[in-house]
Amino acid sequence: MNTIASPGQLRASFLRWALVLVPLVMLLGFVSGKLAQSGPENAWFADLVKPGIYPPSATFGIVWTILYILMGLAVAMVAAARGARGRTAALAAFAVQLLLNLAWTPVFFGMHQMTSALYLLIALDIMVAVTLFLFWKVRSLAAILLVPYLAWVCFATVLNWQFLQLNPDADGRPTANAVQRIELQP
Repeated sequence: MNTIASPGQLRASFLRWALVLVPLVMLLGFVSGKLAQSGPENAWFADLVKPGIYPPSATFGIVWTILYILMGLAVAMVAAARGARGRTAALAAFAVQLLLNLAWTPVFFGMHQMTSALYLLIALDIMVAVTLFLFWKVRSLAAILLVPYLAWVCFATVLNWQFLQLNPDADGRPTANAVQRIELQP
């Protein structure tokens, strides 16, 4: 029997992918949050009535750091599975769900569009489930690494819905304390 790659070569391939993809996924998540000014320091968000299931603010940074690491490791496992059946579809699904993930923060925190953010989360829930299924076909461990992520985005969907229920007048409303800059042209 001929082997295409030795176990050492396979590990090295995974490590190379992980060294690129884990920091990349984390960086993209961080940049999305920073650009949208997400978190408790966001004036619009600070004015919202918080649902009873809303965890302490520090939880989000910790959870998302862990989730982005798990996501990066999972996609690295699939990316390193050269020649595996379904690899391309799994990587494409991962890219789509990551774009949906990165879009949610600017929609919710930046544009204050809670309804649109909720629809985005529903699409994200579906795409993460599809990605998990496709990852399972390539590398079952990669799929298992996405289970906490799926659980968290489902929780985020419920949380987003509760924010919308408790703050219907805040949907699409600019921050009350915002400064509007008007530039007059001569």
